[in-house]
Amino acid sequence: MRYSDFTIADLQDKFHLVFMEDQRLFPEISDYELPKELLAMLEEFVPLALAIDTEKARSELIVAPLLAKLKLNLKDISLFSGIEFNVDHKAGLSGRCGFILSRSREQYRLDAPILMMVEAKNDNIKSGIAQCGAEMIAAQRFNAQRQQPKNNKIDAIYGCVTTGSLWRFLKLTGNDFYIDATEYHIQTPERIMAILASIAIGSGK
Repeated sequence: MRYSDFTIADLQDKFHLVFMEDQRLFPEISDYELPKELLAMLEEFVPLALAIDTEKARSELIVAPLLAKLKLNLKDISLFSGIEFNVDHKAGLSGRCGFILSRSREQYRLDAPILMMVEAKNDNIKSGIAQCGAEMIAAQRFNAQRQQPKNNKIDAIYGCVTTGSLWRFLKLTGNDFYIDATEYHIQTPERIMAILASIAIGSGK
């Protein structure tokens, strides 16, 4: 079993997650001021990605540029794409992850993952929630095993399922699994980047 094989029932029955679906995770966050060059790039790339309409195009033309810019702006995080993240084979917590943000400058070795991102299959956000949840559980266990220093303690793991145009954020604290009641559209990139930045610097609510 791998991350992509998990279902919502697996998360509830195997890992005893308690689902919370009626809360806004980022109700008071201020918009992020995007560089003009990034806005111009998105203005060009988003229509092209939507016209090509494949997962690969959306990933390369929308998701990756946003995350790369976040990494370059925030020096104390690292960004990983398409790496194997094998935490517990017996529990099925293994496989390749789309994107991972880590609260560490270390770019050559994954340390302190804080956000796991899954690209939704067939533009179906709901279908990606189980996979992302499984990756978040793996990140939670990974961090517990690493025994992070007290000044870098990670209390919550975040997740995001995206089609490139739509973004849905998740949060895992203990066994409580929150699915943001709000879905964000790429037409408001300032809000999406603000949420990603708040997660990266540890100010997410």
